[in-house]
Amino acid sequence: MSVFILVSFYLHATVVQGFFVKNCNIKAIPTHSTNFVALCNKQRLSTVPENLPHHIKGLDICQNNISKIKSNDLVYLSHLKYLNVSHNVLQEVEDGAFRSLEELQGLNLAFNRLTTIQGSFFQNLHNLTVLRLDKNSLRSISASAFVPLKSLVMVNLSGNHLQNIERLQPLFMLPKLMRVHIGSNGITSFQSLKISNTSLNLKALDLSWNPLQVFSLTQDVFPQLEMIDLAFINESMRWDVQDKNYLQNVFKLNLSGIHMATEDITAVLQMLNSSLTYLKIEYMGKIKAQSLIKAACRIDSLTVFRLQGNNLNSISDQEFRLCKQLTLLDLPRNNLISISSLAFSSLKNLSKLILCHNKLKSVPIAMRNISTLETIDLSYNSIKELKCVDFANLKKLSKLHIYRNPLHTVELCAFQNLNNLQSLIMSTEIFTLKGYFTSGVQKLELLDLSQNKLNSINKGDFRCLGYLRYLYLQDNQITYIEPGAFEGLTNLTVLSLQSNKITQSSIRLSVFSGLPNLLYLWLNNNYISYSTQTSLREPPFASLPHLEVLGIYSQHHKGMENIPLNFLQGLTSLNLLWAGSLGITSLHPHTFKYTPGLRFLDLSKNEFSLLSPEIFWPIKQLYRLVMVQTGLQSIDFLVPANLSEIRLLFVRHNAISVVNKTVIDFLSKLMYLDLQENAFSCDCTNAWFINWTINGKETQVLNADKFQCNYPVDLRGKKLMNLDVNSCSVDVGFICFISTSALVLLTLVTTFFYNFLKWQVIYTYYLFLSFLYDSKHQRKQETNGFQYDAFVSYNTHDEPWVMEELLSKLEGEQGWRLCLHHRDFQPGKPIVDNIVDGIYSSRKTICVISRHYLESEWCSREIQVASFRLFDEKKDVLILVFLEDIPNSELSPYYRMRRLIKKRTYLKWPKLGKDTQYFWQKLRAALETRGSSDENNSALQSAQ
Repeated sequence: MSVFILVSFYLHATVVQGFFVKNCNIKAIPTHSTNFVALCNKQRLSTVPENLPHHIKGLDICQNNISKIKSNDLVYLSHLKYLNVSHNVLQEVEDGAFRSLEELQGLNLAFNRLTTIQGSFFQNLHNLTVLRLDKNSLRSISASAFVPLKSLVMVNLSGNHLQNIERLQPLFMLPKLMRVHIGSNGITSFQSLKISNTSLNLKALDLSWNPLQVFSLTQDVFPQLEMIDLAFINESMRWDVQDKNYLQNVFKLNLSGIHMATEDITAVLQMLNSSLTYLKIEYMGKIKAQSLIKAACRIDSLTVFRLQGNNLNSISDQEFRLCKQLTLLDLPRNNLISISSLAFSSLKNLSKLILCHNKLKSVPIAMRNISTLETIDLSYNSIKELKCVDFANLKKLSKLHIYRNPLHTVELCAFQNLNNLQSLIMSTEIFTLKGYFTSGVQKLELLDLSQNKLNSINKGDFRCLGYLRYLYLQDNQITYIEPGAFEGLTNLTVLSLQSNKITQSSIRLSVFSGLPNLLYLWLNNNYISYSTQTSLREPPFASLPHLEVLGIYSQHHKGMENIPLNFLQGLTSLNLLWAGSLGITSLHPHTFKYTPGLRFLDLSKNEFSLLSPEIFWPIKQLYRLVMVQTGLQSIDFLVPANLSEIRLLFVRHNAISVVNKTVIDFLSKLMYLDLQENAFSCDCTNAWFINWTINGKETQVLNADKFQCNYPVDLRGKKLMNLDVNSCSVDVGFICFISTSALVLLTLVTTFFYNFLKWQVIYTYYLFLSFLYDSKHQRKQETNGFQYDAFVSYNTHDEPWVMEELLSKLEGEQGWRLCLHHRDFQPGKPIVDNIVDGIYSSRKTICVISRHYLESEWCSREIQVASFRLFDEKKDVLILVFLEDIPNSELSPYYRMRRLIKKRTYLKWPKLGKDTQYFWQKLRAALETRGSSDENNSALQSAQ
């Protein structure tokens, strides 16, 4: 059952949304998912932790080295309800240290070194209900200290040095106080007149382990008292209760180990004869115990009798003859060897008999006549044989515990009459089941056969156990399970086969058939192994559609080595998978294809050489991932694995050096991160992680203060959280200043150039483009030759002259081949590329210049490219034809045109009415010229 409880905790416990707290772990209470506790125990703390979340409801700082609680240590924890400071070296609590804990309900200061309680010690603790101050060194308590504790219900002051009961008088006066434990305080006298003269609400009083000489009640101050503990009073105490009615409601009494005389104890028992139902007389010695048993059995109301450790090695017919009302008889650790066959004959109401930890060699015959028995515990004895008659008449028996006995023989009919048996624990030396459960135990719900020597489970062994819910077969020597061995167990929810010798051949589909409601299956610590990841012909769990938990971790020998790709087929409801320590190095991408609901996955202690993100794609709802000691060098795989639902990530003891921000940003629901014992890089690559860990508000990083540097070498062993990350951060203010200054300066420069050097800049820009075009097309021209005689550059406004005069004359009459925009440019090609290709495919460029030409951007680009070709080839490739007179003043903005006019001559179109023949002759001469630039200039001069 402990395994079942542990799994339930894993499935339902939640870790709180929190942040990094040094030496603490913030968790949610499983039964209250909104109540958070800080667990800081066993951390060698010398002071109360700082920076705890203000909203926590519980704080556990036990088992540390805290010697002092300062007045401001807890001031910000105003929502705290439970505080545990036990097992420290606490010597001082400053005044007002608990003043802000007005919601506190439980305070544990046990096992410390406190010597004094001052008046303001419990200031503002109006809601405190439970207070533990046991095992300190208290010698004095201020009379006003307990006044604020108006809601106190239970207080434990045992194990101190208070000695005088009068010091505790203010404590007893608290209105809601019900339980007081003041054992082992050196108290020698307990007298009601020193406590109160009015009735109190006390229900339980513990005075054990005191050298009490007097117990005196002279007034009815405890009318509601129900329990008195006087165990191990080491003096011969005088019992002085003047009226038996003062204790008329006491039903529970513990007199174990008391040093009173037998006759005095008997007198006490006689006084409580009408109300006592529960009596504990343990560790009294054989003779004294036998006498007290007789006295106790005269109490008609007694139903529970505990007699542990009294060295009663035998029980006769007479000891319990008068205990007719007993329902529970507890006789463990008495070295019992023999019990008379009639020892319990008068116990007609006995329902629970505990005989564990004795030396019985057989089941006592005395039990056979107790038909009312419901529970029998015979564990830890020397019983070697179970006979058919041992439990023959126990038809009401529901629980039978006979584990840890050297049973060699169990008759087949031993349990045949136990028709109401619900729980059977039989861990002995059984080698085979032999049909023990084929009849008589149809209502059995729990069967524990662990720690036996079973080597096989055969079909039919459990066929009659239709009500069985829990079956424990761990720690046997099982090597073979027959197909159908569990058939009939339709209500079974938990099956434990761990720690046996089961191999892969024993877990087949037919083995687990007949278990439709199985929820938990444990196969860990066996010998299951697979040579490859290939598909299995019969997946072992295909008939377990409701299974929620599967444990296959820690297989012996070489481990499992491989997990077949369809190993988990059929487990559509699987919620939790423990698969650690299997010796696997990789997983097939289809491994989790059949478990879409998987939320908890443990792959710890496997050395993964290859772990593809594709493996995790089918389990998008994964909530908790544990990959401790798996050789991981990075958690970056979580992003492509699409594990965005991860809330708890355990990856400690790996080789992770850097935690990337993209991964953490992707894990938006991450609440708990365990990265302990990794090889962190202490440089700027982890700067953001350090800041996020310390200042974050969403994810708790467990024990981040203990992270150690591995790189660089000079920082190895240093704490990661102590790294100064200021040098890694960027001064945003300074960058903004520089950026703003640069922008202002750029704006000023741009404005200056625009107003004073606009045209020079434009010219330079076009010049640069022309240079690029020239460099690109020069080699192309040399290899391909010329396609045209001349490229004509003109504005669309001058197109009529070009088409009617220039084109008809040069192409129609003189036979030249001209390149024109509208006719020869390649459709779909950028205009600039068409211009460049046209110029470099022509021997000459004719620029038809007019005022419209000078204003055109494209004409400007054409003349830039042509002039660059002129300068580069040192040949006259440019012919300027002016259609109209343009004064130099109008050419001034066009610096390139103006420079060309100054350096060379040009052709002018004759005015209207004048002869044009001379113009055409000179233009033809210019087109025919192939010489140097100087020669061409001469030709043009003569042409003009």
